Amino acid sequence: MRTYIECIPCFFKQAQSAAQLVKASLKTQKRILDRLALKIPKFSLKTPPPYMGRIIYNIVKEETHKKDPFLKIKEKSNNIALKLYPYLKKRVKKAKNKLLIATELACIGNIVDLGVKNSHIIEKEVESFLKGNFNLNKKYNKALFDFQDFKKKLLKAETILYLADNSGEVVFDRILIEEILDQFKNKKIFYAVKEKPIINDALIKDALFCGVDKVAKVISSGCDSPGIILEYAGKRFLSVYHNSDLIISKGQGNFEALWGKNKKIFFLFRAKCEVVARHLNCKLGDIILTRKK
Repeated sequence: MRTYIECIPCFFKQAQSAAQLVKASLKTQKRILDRLALKIPKFSLKTPPPYMGRIIYNIVKEETHKKDPFLKIKEKSNNIALKLYPYLKKRVKKAKNKLLIATELACIGNIVDLGVKNSHIIEKEVESFLKGNFNLNKKYNKALFDFQDFKKKLLKAETILYLADNSGEVVFDRILIEEILDQFKNKKIFYAVKEKPIINDALIKDALFCGVDKVAKVISSGCDSPGIILEYAGKRFLSVYHNSDLIISKGQGNFEALWGKNKKIFFLFRAKCEVVARHLNCKLGDIILTRKK
């Protein structure tokens, strides 16, 4: 997906928010924004937004001397999500269409803010979402929540690559992976996380802490960008990427980076900004399960 002109003010907001999160001084915040301002004129709108995201957060790290500004938020998200795990499994177990519910839960994990809420509140939110109290696209944009196509491709696939998004959210991913393995036997699943800290994206240690290694082979993408940029990816990851029969891509960042790159990729996320919603011709807040055909 290309960058839109509306993305530029958002770049500055991201930079300032990250700096404020680590309590950077006003002088440091100004330096960060000054450095970012020098990058904007050279940044082509034909380039996907995650390229600039990588630049932004590297500037923040350098100026604040914080290698992992979101560490505490990630740790809290992981702990809250693990507390939710038995509840999530119960919701899938009692569902008539278990794979559908597991898929929706994976996307709900992309909706709830695990970093600022407790497990009890999130549990209520999940229940509300599963009752239809948010746009699931199934009513308005069936083409953008193509569960039947997803299920058909799952049936045929032998090797699956699952691209992770945020920490904490990986527990919701684990639920979906477990259901895939339960319904479709003999699947080999790789779970790819980021190589280095970038925002609150999951790293290998997050995937291991949340038990994803029990159901999938956890690997690093080699990337440190908010969305997997293939030219920065590691050789091992690229080998798995090119040889997988099916790729499940979680999160808006991965959508922005990979849309149009591979017809085997199913994008599973929530449209969190108006630019992405307009790009897909959907409503802001809709959940998406689709691929480029």
